Amino acid sequence: MCRNLEKVANTSKSGAIVCSETPILLVGGGQIGPDDMNLALNRVKTLVAADSGGAAILAEGRVPDAVIGDFDSLERVSRELIPPERLFPIREQDSTDFDKALRNIEAPLVLGLGFLGARVDHQLAVFNALVRHADRPCLLLGEREVIFHAPPRIRLELEPGSVVSLFPLARVTGRSEGLEWPIEGLVFEPDGQVGTSNRATGAVRLEVDAPGLLVMVPRGALDQVMRAFLSGRIGRWPVRAG
Repeated sequence: MCRNLEKVANTSKSGAIVCSETPILLVGGGQIGPDDMNLALNRVKTLVAADSGGAAILAEGRVPDAVIGDFDSLERVSRELIPPERLFPIREQDSTDFDKALRNIEAPLVLGLGFLGARVDHQLAVFNALVRHADRPCLLLGEREVIFHAPPRIRLELEPGSVVSLFPLARVTGRSEGLEWPIEGLVFEPDGQVGTSNRATGAVRLEVDAPGLLVMVPRGALDQVMRAFLSGRIGRWPVRAG
């Protein structure tokens, strides 16, 4: 994979803009708490912005390694502070800036910041992109939770009583251990069975049979989730056809 983010445009086999062998922080222009950036930067060093997320990175005294988006919300004063070789405009309007960025990043894990807690329609579009790009592992950091698209299998060492919510964006079945209400035998569907406000009884194991299930765990479990995704033991969903 390419490592020099100043010279990464179209250099990977898949045509991705940004490539890294280590996790990447992707910053959006939505709600970011006062400690969120420091928390993320203690875990991930490479900074990519989705459009106006570039201004949030600049406000922290950093310069993004790359900015991806249609550039309809990153103000000129911010663009002028970013080297032009780090700006990667994608002008089409059929997808969100989060979608544009996520599908053009190749990394073992993306930590997304600034994509939750603002407009509901924006959040729904982000969740939609998580499922459509299921082959691109991404964790979203919110004010109270970490949200991710369920991989084929995952094990998390959660504190007993921790809330574990499961919300389907497609028809999904699976199995679980360590949940107060096991999911085996259930069929999750957006207009049917959902799994909000389940609770961990200890270590949680989830297996799902298809992509489409969002998992929400407490924010304090971020390190647990990151380790699980980087362990190489969770499996990967294939690239979605079309």
